[in-house]
Amino acid sequence: MVKMITHKKNFIIAEVGINHNGNFSEAIKLIDAAKKSGANAVKFQTYTTEKRVSSNSPIFDILKKCELQYEDFYKLKNYCDKKKIIFFSTPFDKEAVHFLNKINVKIFKVSSFDISNYEIINEIIKTKKEIILSTGMASLHEIFKVHKKLTNKKINHALLHCVSKYPNEDKSCYLENIRYLQSVLKCPVGYSDHTNDIKTALIANILGAKIIEKHFKLGENHKCVDAKVSITPSQFGNLVENINNYKDILGKVKFGIRPEEQHTRVFKRIKTK
Repeated sequence: MVKMITHKKNFIIAEVGINHNGNFSEAIKLIDAAKKSGANAVKFQTYTTEKRVSSNSPIFDILKKCELQYEDFYKLKNYCDKKKIIFFSTPFDKEAVHFLNKINVKIFKVSSFDISNYEIINEIIKTKKEIILSTGMASLHEIFKVHKKLTNKKINHALLHCVSKYPNEDKSCYLENIRYLQSVLKCPVGYSDHTNDIKTALIANILGAKIIEKHFKLGENHKCVDAKVSITPSQFGNLVENINNYKDILGKVKFGIRPEEQHTRVFKRIKTK
């Protein structure tokens, strides 16, 4: 099986989440826009509202309004396959895990809120599929614990540095966490960004975050739940283009006379004494 998550390849995720507002046609439009903008994948949320939050939760009505049915996700997965864009989702209960595995998603996402929810994590582990986990609010102990468990179970996985604030400000992104986690973990470390532009995501990529997740909306006038933390197709396209350009600019490690220096090598002076 080809690994979807690696240390080397950029993997740019358009986080649809529940920005489709529970509307299947809107979800299709978001997939089309994400594909056109250069996203490698689109990510949704799969849940049953009554299992995710209590009926007196302040977000119950919002989640209920934005809840898609399993049949919708089945159709969306097939549509993504035809469009050649990766479909995956965050399950919020065990039944959702079983369903997503049944429709053969290649990757599962675990939200920051569930990084220590081993009822969900253990169920995903049984599928043997790859896992991406966000680390908002997580202590180092929680991060090391889940990383060790997944490593011991031989589950290919990645961790995304994340600040669980919606929206977040540039000064509160703590991007140095990315380099620290890269130095102590034996898995890819990416970035789930909750600012409302692309600057911090670009910096994160330069720091080595090959997996970038950004909330995605259809346009500035798109009324959706996460509009304040989402970027437009135009912004997303700029993000992808700049990341690809940065890859060329950063280049590979190479010393000595490089091809571009051939015409100036005659001016190099060497004196041994």
